Amino acid sequence: MVSFDHRDPGTDEDTWTAALARPLPALDLDVDRVVVVAAHPDDESLGAAGLLATAAERGIAIDLIVVTDGEGSHPDSPTHSPATLALLRRRELIDAARIVGLSHDPLFLGLPDGGTDDYRDDIAAAVRATLDRSDADRVLVLSTWRGDGHRDHRVVGEVVEAVCAARGVRSRAFPIWLWHWGAPGDVPWHRAERLALPASVRDAKARALEAHASQLRPLSAAPGDEPMIHAGMRAHFARDAEVFFAPKPSSEGPSARAPSEAKDGGTVGQDYFDDMYTRHDDPWGFDSRWYEERKRATLLAALPRRRYRSAFEAGCATGAVTAHLADRCDRVLAVDLAPAALDRARRRLSGRENVEVRRAVLPDEWPEGEFDLLVLSEVAYYWGGADLDRGLAACVGSLAADGHLVACHWRHPVAEYPRDGDDVHDALAARGDLVRLVRHEEADFVLEVFGRPGARSVAADAGLVP
Repeated sequence: MVSFDHRDPGTDEDTWTAALARPLPALDLDVDRVVVVAAHPDDESLGAAGLLATAAERGIAIDLIVVTDGEGSHPDSPTHSPATLALLRRRELIDAARIVGLSHDPLFLGLPDGGTDDYRDDIAAAVRATLDRSDADRVLVLSTWRGDGHRDHRVVGEVVEAVCAARGVRSRAFPIWLWHWGAPGDVPWHRAERLALPASVRDAKARALEAHASQLRPLSAAPGDEPMIHAGMRAHFARDAEVFFAPKPSSEGPSARAPSEAKDGGTVGQDYFDDMYTRHDDPWGFDSRWYEERKRATLLAALPRRRYRSAFEAGCATGAVTAHLADRCDRVLAVDLAPAALDRARRRLSGRENVEVRRAVLPDEWPEGEFDLLVLSEVAYYWGGADLDRGLAACVGSLAADGHLVACHWRHPVAEYPRDGDDVHDALAARGDLVRLVRHEEADFVLEVFGRPGARSVAADAGLVP
């Protein structure tokens, strides 16, 4: 997922005003039916309320499918339980749908907010059932955009795109969070289409958005009840046009995963990382987020020695950790599988003669040689199936007798990853050829340092204890 926070100021609307001045082809609404598939209540109002109001004015039949109830919007709320939020958000959406002209209630699937990846078949079945009532040549299906940086938006976009492609139905996707975290360079302009919104339609859209009060205004004055959509974010949806993206042609990259295809737990491949770096210069916020800066400082402080001879960093990304390792190591080998990440790492590390940046697909292309420092920072949960065992075995095989292995991983589940950080650290702890020297655990990440059996503590190495 793209690293962004709804509380961040985000990209200013003036930036988008200039970018959207370019000519874009008009969205073709010469259809008999429009089907909108929203990941959460309010997605339809933010991204497509203008289209819905336009379709209603033209007498086009409308179906609205809402995949989740958005019950996870305020996870720290002291006043609203997820069940209460789910009911509230359904009511808000029904009101919003009436404002833009829907004549019947939306179809609520009620799938788990944040957990849509496990319910692809259910989403696909609902879309297929709706399409069964339509002439494929006279229907347009719209969904949240798969590149929006939110896992539910991605899953819904992928499923809709795959179902429509299989049936020969025209589909388009509407971005929402792109306008917040992204920049004009992140937009696939060659696939963008524009729907102009006259004043009456803009007014209907504004009133529909107002119906989603739980997202626009505080639930209470208590911490955890803050609004999800601030004024800066809302400004992106007061435009005189809405933007939609056509599906990515197969020549531009991998197609969507078929809805009936189960996750096999396989290792995450290069396509995932290429897509992330194509859409954002700093997709995980290594250089922009205090969380990452603090975690990096924690990792460096946990290293048992001041100086190392030779370090290997697996999955160096853009080199944010690598630069600090270079200050404490005679030699650093940093690898990653994403060319865009490596380009940025090389620019960051230019002039550092003790650093080598190299492309490698791990664990298959594990480097030869011995290292007295191995760094696995936010990488091993990408290894699925037997690759985790192979990767950890390779770590131990290249670890010097006096070496240290430092591992640091995000603990929350991510739909795209075959495992979470706790799985990785459980596997490390289970190895008989490693002993734990350091453990730092927080709600969000776990950091551990291991050595070979017989490794001494920092105080013992310094002669402070026997």
